[in-house]
Formats: sequence, structure tokens, C-alpha cells
Amino acid sequence: MPVAEHLKDHYYCILPTSTVYCSGQRYHSKADELLQIENYLKQEGISSLALVVASSLGADLAAAFLSKTQLPVSHVFFDGGQFAKISKGTRRIMAPFLYLAIKSLYWSKGRTLKYLLWCDEDRIKPYFIAAGKALTFGNQHRQMMCSLEEKPFPALSDELQKHTFFEFGSREDHFKYRHAVMKTYPHGQLPVFEEYGKVKSCCKLNNALQPRKRARFHLGN
Repeated sequence: MPVAEHLKDHYYCILPTSTVYCSGQRYHSKADELLQIENYLKQEGISSLALVVASSLGADLAAAFLSKTQLPVSHVFFDGGQFAKISKGTRRIMAPFLYLAIKSLYWSKGRTLKYLLWCDEDRIKPYFIAAGKALTFGNQHRQMMCSLEEKPFPALSDELQKHTFFEFGSREDHFKYRHAVMKTYPHGQLPVFEEYGKVKSCCKLNNALQPRKRARFHLGN
């Protein structure tokens, strides 16, 4: 986790993984995932969160978490591209294809990563390979049935919106959802990584944390 490597010396980093990608565990629902996170934070005595970072389907889960948690949250960084609304029928059709795509990362030992996610950095491959190995179709299907639903985006307070970043790559397909995110969260920050797709913009962000490297993005509407 490159970003976490830069934070671990100053913050207590918690890196939750969906039960979808945990071997031997059963994914029940989004509500159950949220309950597990809340219970863990309570058990660890966490009284506030300095930063919440979420990408892909985790962004969908994190938005629901932020709308319900009573913990103070200082900043949020979203991969905004996953703020999509997809019909139940389409999500049902997507589930087997997404399952095969993620499984292929394990079967190919990560070689399909650059074709599926437009990013081919060796340091992130082990995480995707492990996820592909643990994934079952049942868990993938149940996750898709309660994610990216055609419902209003979760409400966030105006104050939290001011400290929330929804990043988009200008070349990613999900860039089309940026206007809907902007409309729902008018006080939010929506940086755009020019000429980058979804995961490439995330990779560029990781590189930007390294000395003498810069990511080119803008904050304009």
C-alpha cells in the first residue's frame, strides 16, 4: 500500500478489506460490512478519523459509512469514478464478468492487470492476485446486488464536503458521473487528473508523494 507507507509513521493506519476478498468468509450485505467496520473501530478505541480513503467499490461502501458514522472525520479522498448508479438487472449481468476479470488476475499471476485496470505496477500486483485467489462467485454476486444501486447518493454534511476530494481521471469512462457527484456534493473538491484513466490516476497520485515527482491535475469545475 504505497500511500499508507507515507502515513504509517505519523498515523494509525487501518486498511479494511471487504469480506469478498477474504478467503473463507461470506459476504452478506453492505450493512454487515459497515457493522464490522464500526465494531472494529469501537473495539480499538478509535474516537476520530483523520482521513478516509476509498476507491472502486470501496468508495460506494465508504460513502454509506460516512453518512452514518458518529465519529468525527477530518478529510476524505474518493476515487470518484465509482459513484455510479446501475440498474439491478445490469449489475446482475455484470457480476459474472467482473468475477472472471478479477479471477484472471490470480490465474495469470497478475499479467492481466494492465488490460483490466490500465495500471501495471509490480508493487500492487500481489494485492490483486490475492484478491483473485480468495474471490468466490457467490460473494461477488451478493456484493454487486447491494452496490452502485439506483438510489440517491448518501448525504454528507456541508462541512465534511469541504474536506472531501472526489478524484477523476479525465480519460476514464466514469468521468461522466462527475457532474452528478458535483451536483449532490456542491461543496466538495473534484480534482481531475488530466489524460489519465481510473487506476492510472491513482498510480499517479502515489508517485506524486515521492520526492521530485509531480502529478498534473486541476481542481476546476
